[in-house]
Amino acid sequence: MCGIVGYMGEKPAVPILINGLEKLEYRGYDSAGIAVIQDSNLIIEKSVGKLDSLKGRLKDNLTSARAGIGHTRWATHGRPSDVNSHPHQDCSGKFAVVHNGIIENYQELRQQLVDNGHRFVSETDTEVLAHLVEEFYEGDLLQAVFKMLPVIRGSYALVVASAHHPEELVAARQDSPLIIGLDGNNTYLASDIPAILPYTRTTYVLENGEVVSINPQGVNIYNADGTPKNKEVFHVDWDLEAAEKGGYEHFMLKEIHEQPRALRDTLKGRLKDNGQVHLEGVNLTQEEANDLEKIAIIACGTAHYAGMVGKYILEKFLRLPVEDDVASEFRYREPILNKNHTLGLVISQSGETADTLASLREAKKAGATVLAITNVVGSSVARESDHVIYTWAGPEIAVASTKAYVTQVLTQYLLAMYLGKKRGNASWANEMGKKLKLLPDYVKEVLIRLEPEMRRLAGHIVPHEHAFFIGRGLDYPVSLEGALKLKEISYLHAEAYAAGELKHGTLALIEDGTPVIALATQTELFEKMLSNIKEVKARGAWVLALTQEGNTAVAKEADEVLYLPPVPDWLAPIVTVVPLQLLAYYTAVARGCDVDKPRNLAKSVTVE
Repeated sequence: MCGIVGYMGEKPAVPILINGLEKLEYRGYDSAGIAVIQDSNLIIEKSVGKLDSLKGRLKDNLTSARAGIGHTRWATHGRPSDVNSHPHQDCSGKFAVVHNGIIENYQELRQQLVDNGHRFVSETDTEVLAHLVEEFYEGDLLQAVFKMLPVIRGSYALVVASAHHPEELVAARQDSPLIIGLDGNNTYLASDIPAILPYTRTTYVLENGEVVSINPQGVNIYNADGTPKNKEVFHVDWDLEAAEKGGYEHFMLKEIHEQPRALRDTLKGRLKDNGQVHLEGVNLTQEEANDLEKIAIIACGTAHYAGMVGKYILEKFLRLPVEDDVASEFRYREPILNKNHTLGLVISQSGETADTLASLREAKKAGATVLAITNVVGSSVARESDHVIYTWAGPEIAVASTKAYVTQVLTQYLLAMYLGKKRGNASWANEMGKKLKLLPDYVKEVLIRLEPEMRRLAGHIVPHEHAFFIGRGLDYPVSLEGALKLKEISYLHAEAYAAGELKHGTLALIEDGTPVIALATQTELFEKMLSNIKEVKARGAWVLALTQEGNTAVAKEADEVLYLPPVPDWLAPIVTVVPLQLLAYYTAVARGCDVDKPRNLAKSVTVE
């Protein structure tokens, strides 16, 4: 998830590009760059770090440029660095490309281009686009892009500038957003509306497969087959603050709704039709995989609950013993890690969590092989681990984690498939792969169908000061995450319990009307969960139950029942957590809380 801007018109281009990048810095902030066309020359400036680093490099001699492209990066391929920053160039230096998305077959394309004599300088997937344009160019920039698009697989919003065509920009979109802003002789491009709002509210919102040529005469839009297309104008009526949030009231709600996209991005290029998994950054040999005797999962907060789901999944499918630890405790309990036979699985959204980093170092000191799951390329956790899997969730602005959590859980399913194939015991992998491909659609269905219900049911939670979440098996870690979301943003006291533990003290806390959210998605434990629901109902609890379609028996016991898509039990944790996120969100809104920045909390805990 990165920020793209572009401009062609009558005004100085550089201030417009920089202003647009400032509006989009929330989409990516590990590096930034611009390419402008001045006196038929293509001039590029880019820098790792925040946008201020780029501003410091810009020279006063770019004032006459009237066209250019810009990019603020959230790294997926290649660590944050000057050379990996966008825009990327071809060998001749005559073409520049900015790109948001993932080119799945970039390694194959890169090798073909190298064999044809092209020279690469970065680690990114995007650089292949610049070289492909050069490869296909025969005097017509638009036609070069048309020839390139069928060759690439993956998602993209891309814009191409060329010194050969100082009065033309060409853009294309597939699964990543791209917007065109119209203002007389001035045309703007951006990956999100905030970048163009200071200049115009008249836009084209591009759809998948559309290609655009921009020149001083106007904007021409084409279908993927090259046929011209008439496009309906979209008038934006949001204010700037709302636009930065995509029209949502809060970043948290925006990020909840981004989860289908985040899951899809995490799967892209990794899941093959035959159940094979390609995890760039993981290079375990078959011997190393077979030698594993234990997996130790280490994480904090929401990442720890994701790891608890991973424990169930990895043990179930790999038949390996798995420990899960809170990082702040792991390093002090002298854990037993068999040298060369233990995989330390470290999970951190930011990759900078202090306790998780310290535990990673302890695990390595003890001789464990460490594999990191993180969202931030080039983070400390990524750099210090032996292997790394990036979640590709994109930047998460709200303190309460949502899309980072679901992609962390999904990544552990992919890891299970990867290790299962390496260890030769993955007869289940093909079926798992088929279901994982459907996962983004399942989550989208939950958002559409259950969001109005969660908004309504939040009204029942608001008057109370206490709420309890219960679940068994895989539902237990999800109940922990649901309770954490509710208390961290609504400031209600919320606790989660393994439902079988109710008789061991928890029932004493149940009073008339006490909200209890009961998760009942596990088939083997369904009857036991019905008994637990009856227990809290007998003490006066108000029960909201979440279960899969077809489990109608729960309606006789609970006050409210929400039905989830009929996913396999092992996949339920990702689907079930979404309505719990929505319940927490709407409860916090109703209580007037600062949803995106809850009191006393920070996004990344970088001190002990």
